Amino acid sequence: MAEKSQPQNQKTIPPYMKAISGSLGGVVEASCLQPIDVIKTRLQLDRSGNYKGIIHCGSTIVQNEGVRALWKGLTPFATHLTLKYALRMGSNAVLQSAFKDSETGKLSPQGRLLSGFGAGVLEALIIVTPFEVVKIRLQQQRGLKPELMKYKGPIHCARTVIREEGLRGLWAGATPTVMRNGTNQAAMFTAKNAFDVILWKKHEGDGKVLQPWQSMISGFLAGTAGPVCTGPFDVVKTRLMAQSRSGGELKYKGMFHAISTIYAEEGLLALWKGLLPRLMRIPPGQAIMWAVADQVIGFYERTYMHNAPL
Repeated sequence: MAEKSQPQNQKTIPPYMKAISGSLGGVVEASCLQPIDVIKTRLQLDRSGNYKGIIHCGSTIVQNEGVRALWKGLTPFATHLTLKYALRMGSNAVLQSAFKDSETGKLSPQGRLLSGFGAGVLEALIIVTPFEVVKIRLQQQRGLKPELMKYKGPIHCARTVIREEGLRGLWAGATPTVMRNGTNQAAMFTAKNAFDVILWKKHEGDGKVLQPWQSMISGFLAGTAGPVCTGPFDVVKTRLMAQSRSGGELKYKGMFHAISTIYAEEGLLALWKGLLPRLMRIPPGQAIMWAVADQVIGFYERTYMHNAPL
């Protein structure tokens, strides 16, 4: 009976190779798009209306803090993206293998969604939350003089948070982060596969390698839906991560309390603050990441395998 399933047991791209492709894509993405992430964070933390929009925010940062300020938090951001994409791509590949039909070897739409959601939850808990806490604490610091800054760098920031707030401080905002990332990745992996099929007639396992520009278009389109759907989770996540327990009583007690407080004090649209810079960062980021990842996976396939399922 084992011989019957053998044709479906053909060689596949190993999860570790998908993890490597994702991490390389993350390095390139972080270097290109860090300024947009800094602007997004500043806009989300701006309660008094200091910034009039994306361009005004960016120009104000440059005028007051210098051009390098647009790359504040790059070290944790690049490290975070590299590890996040490695875990995301690798765990999604493992979960997809687990959800494939044992008889046909095919993955159902539900299996693809669950694999993406599971990968998003894993990356949120293991990597995204602590790295984004450090990144956001560094980005919200305003001022040119290093001696005036509470946090001197990513390691110092992490140590300070642990000392003042305990280890749990690095996981502030974990709940909305899990919801945001799980939903995002469920949508992203499903949409990327769908756009590859619709636009380029690219099916998993057909051995076809997309051109970088094709991967970028599919990745860009796949990255658009998530930010719109998960905007409130992202705003709440940023607010929860930015507040320090060392300053006394916390303004936001948790995800639902933060949502209701922001809605009551700032209105419904405040829950989508920073949406435009997110749309300026995430879809281009996915375009860059997939352009790199698809080429790395394609190179591995062409070099070591023949018609291996992607």
